[in-house]
Amino acid sequence: MKSSGSCLCGKIQFEVDGAFESFFLCHCKHCQKDTGSAHGANLFSAQAKLKWISGEASVKTFNLPSTRHVKSFCQECGSAMPNLQMDGKLLVVPAGSLNTEVEIKPTAHIFCASRASWEDSLAQTRKFEKLPS
Repeated sequence: MKSSGSCLCGKIQFEVDGAFESFFLCHCKHCQKDTGSAHGANLFSAQAKLKWISGEASVKTFNLPSTRHVKSFCQECGSAMPNLQMDGKLLVVPAGSLNTEVEIKPTAHIFCASRASWEDSLAQTRKFEKLPS
């Protein structure tokens, strides 16, 4: 299985060769802060390989001190980018960074004790196909 992805500005392009074993929606406070949303949505693989097509030098990685929280991002547009964790043994790919369809369904919601209170009623919130007028 091969997936491709990029940042918002297009400066960074990458490929992932191999399958993802899990897909977690993380509701911890760190993921809320670094996504600006209710949760992070990350794909994990211990076997897939990451290949940078372009822009690898524009990837910056931030390790939150005294935690296991790591975020890689494009220095130009701020888009979340893949990174290797656990001494290179685990590939973590933000699901929204992929340009190809995500084949795996979310495995689980994690750190739900930190869940944003406004997330409880999202299923009942009105939906629009595009920006409402």
